[in-house]
Amino acid sequence: MNVQAFWTRKTPLNFILLPLTWLFGGLVALRRWLYRKGVLFSAHPGVPVIVVGNLNAGGSGKTPFVIWLVEWLRSQGHCPGVISRGYGRDDTDVRSVASGSLASEVGDEPLLIHLKSGVPVAVGAKRLDAARLLLAKNPGVDVIVSDDGLQHYRLRRNLELVLADAKRLFGNGWLLPAGPLREPVSRLSEADALILTERNGAAEKHSAGIPVFTVRHEPAGFRNLSTGCHAMSLPDVRGRQAEAVTGIAQPENFFGLLTRLGVNHHPRAFTDHYLFRAGDIDPDARVVMTEKDAVKCKTLCGPDWWSLELKVVPDSELEAWLAARVVRF
Repeated sequence: MNVQAFWTRKTPLNFILLPLTWLFGGLVALRRWLYRKGVLFSAHPGVPVIVVGNLNAGGSGKTPFVIWLVEWLRSQGHCPGVISRGYGRDDTDVRSVASGSLASEVGDEPLLIHLKSGVPVAVGAKRLDAARLLLAKNPGVDVIVSDDGLQHYRLRRNLELVLADAKRLFGNGWLLPAGPLREPVSRLSEADALILTERNGAAEKHSAGIPVFTVRHEPAGFRNLSTGCHAMSLPDVRGRQAEAVTGIAQPENFFGLLTRLGVNHHPRAFTDHYLFRAGDIDPDARVVMTEKDAVKCKTLCGPDWWSLELKVVPDSELEAWLAARVVRF
């Protein structure tokens, strides 16, 4: 069953799951109330914190946006660092991300963020501990970007940016498991901005009661995993079909983009954050994958394996709004 598609509808099965959704909603509300009243411990790491998160389970384009955001912060004269849980890794220990780290140790998304942006990154199930390690190892960091963590209330924050897929928005509007939401849509009223990510040119309108901005994910060419060489289009090898391999939450976005780019491909979707192993993919095949998948395949790749690179293009209003908010830190 396609879970993402299931969460866009209100079928009999969705209704059957509603009692579990009500229970989940009650636990979410209780936990939020306990943090508000100070019953559950929370603290601030000592430098401004920007949380980039979502209400939905599944992908919303956070990682490319985080990479863009830290690069933008640097252009404004800041020294940013990133913290993340590091989904898909073998343990929950707090650790720093290095260029030689493995995705199984630190998670695919934190590793990609570090490799693409060069900023210091720390991972840990407890974001506050990750933030403290980040600052201890990198005392020059003056702003922390939390990749995910909107619901991690132990870490106090200065700015909350909620991302949502511009096409899917909030699905059927119900909490897990009958719908895709970790928190009710009303939680938006406490955030600072809603950012809609456009990936296939389609977007829904949404009035959130807070500033709403749009960012586009645009293709920026292909990079060969073996040689590191870059090409704006996938080199043509007598019409050879590519294996389009990905382990992301919404693989149809990736496959759809390849179709728009005219890439002849056979789609193969693995589970989100899947750690690829030898034998999963033929090393002699022509393979194209996302950047997030590519960081897990450096030791597995064949000579004709490519990653599709993306760049984030924000609307001008977002940059102006961020500049006005960040200057207050």
